[in-house]
Amino acid sequence: QVQLAESGGGSVQAGGSLRLSCAVSEYTSRVMYIGWFRQATGKEREGVALISSGGGHTWEKNSVKGRFTISQDDAKNTVYLQMKNLNTEDSGMYYCAAGRRFSISTDEFDFWGQGTQVTVSS
Repeated sequence: QVQLAESGGGSVQAGGSLRLSCAVSEYTSRVMYIGWFRQATGKEREGVALISSGGGHTWEKNSVKGRFTISQDDAKNTVYLQMKNLNTEDSGMYYCAAGRRFSISTDEFDFWGQGTQVTVSS
């Protein structure tokens, strides 16, 4: 069973930065893509960024382009989400997930972490 563990969340003021980490227990045929998703209170979970297992294919949501960067460290089996110039709309629970397809649909991801909270204050 693939396990994912997020860390790095916290509380920051608008304009601040955070780096989230997602430790992946193992890469299998069911772990072709790692995605970062977020869910604000009362809203649906949405895809924020994706990266292929080889790191050669990435995607970021339009509203975070230029502020968020997804990357990975193969030696550490860890995927990162560097977040800069945060605003209050970035607040929410951030989850990493593993799946077989390049998709932002939550249904395409088989394995999920427990989430890490990001709170941005004005």
